[in-house]
Amino acid sequence: MSGSCPVSYPFAWTPPLEIPEKWRALREQPILEISLPSGDPALLVTRYQDVKALFADVRLSRNTARHPTSRISLNNDLFGDPEIDSDPPRYNAERGLVTRAFSARRIESLRPLATKITEELLDDMARGEPSAELNEAIAFPLPIRVICHLLGIPEEDMEVFRGLVDGFLSISKLPDSEVARCREDLWSYIDKFIRLRRETPGEDLTSALIQISDGDRDRLSDYQLHHWIRTLLIAGYITTASQIGSSMAVLLHRPEVVADLRADYSLIPSAVEELLRYELMGSSLGSLRYALEDIELADGSVVPKGSTVLLSTEANVDESMFPDPLKLDIRRTGNHHLTFGSGIHYCVGAALARMELQVVTEGLLRRFPGLRLAVPAADLPRKDGGFLEAFAEIPVEW
Repeated sequence: MSGSCPVSYPFAWTPPLEIPEKWRALREQPILEISLPSGDPALLVTRYQDVKALFADVRLSRNTARHPTSRISLNNDLFGDPEIDSDPPRYNAERGLVTRAFSARRIESLRPLATKITEELLDDMARGEPSAELNEAIAFPLPIRVICHLLGIPEEDMEVFRGLVDGFLSISKLPDSEVARCREDLWSYIDKFIRLRRETPGEDLTSALIQISDGDRDRLSDYQLHHWIRTLLIAGYITTASQIGSSMAVLLHRPEVVADLRADYSLIPSAVEELLRYELMGSSLGSLRYALEDIELADGSVVPKGSTVLLSTEANVDESMFPDPLKLDIRRTGNHHLTFGSGIHYCVGAALARMELQVVTEGLLRRFPGLRLAVPAADLPRKDGGFLEAFAEIPVEW
């Protein structure tokens, strides 16, 4: 570590639809001293191999509520919950129960539904003026409709959920009282919904989780069940919605790449992986960890015991792993990006996000051959004060 002044984090994206050239230099310093939005200090681990190894290192705890961990936000403890054990072995048991219900087969069975919803949203776009705001037209409506269907939540409650989740993930956007209200209302809704599904089960994921949990000797408590449903709701909605919007903005900023995709739609899966690697809408704040011991990295650098640590998704531009990393290459092979994490902490909603990104990308490009950004890339506004640094608006025309 350099001992110089900490760097403010998350980093600013300039220009907004391209990875900054200066990020090439990140891996020159394996551990970077940073300042979180709260002003608290932390360490950012920057190299791909170190980050991947640390995702599996039990000396790096996710139980940030049980340690003197630096805060992400001054007025929102976000994911710090002393009643949830996010470390092995308890975490492994909980995750095992959840992944049994959240299976790849169940997710792939949702592809026809996602395609149907996408077509409906595209129809709505086509009926109006030859322009739209992409977030509200498709990026946000699709994921929340799919995840609510998956969990069994009524469609009429979707807009309520959008507001509650937005408040739950506030870093500095909302006052303390509003954050607290959103958290309490979200808790209350999910609590009532679990009780309803236990009394009248359906074919949804919530009912499946209850059935698996109630029938397993390592069952989830109602509190743990609530926590996982909330986690799946947030991961299945807001992160995917933000990724859809930023991915389409990145694509439309590159007409030559769009032309390649339209010439060969079989490239969509690899294009989606590359867009995930190129991730513009987030940061590494969700990887907040606490070092239980000194941890030596590959080059001999040491993460000191007691440090707050972020595992950098910016490692997706590590040249030792990704040749020409600042280029968006939709034919890139061996694209083992870390956007969804790694190992036991690999995102349980990754398959759902991939599927929806594939459906939306192909649907938009097929339906609107002239689709393009309606404003210069530099004029796309960012959302401020939230956990995800998505674009506030993505105006398009065709």
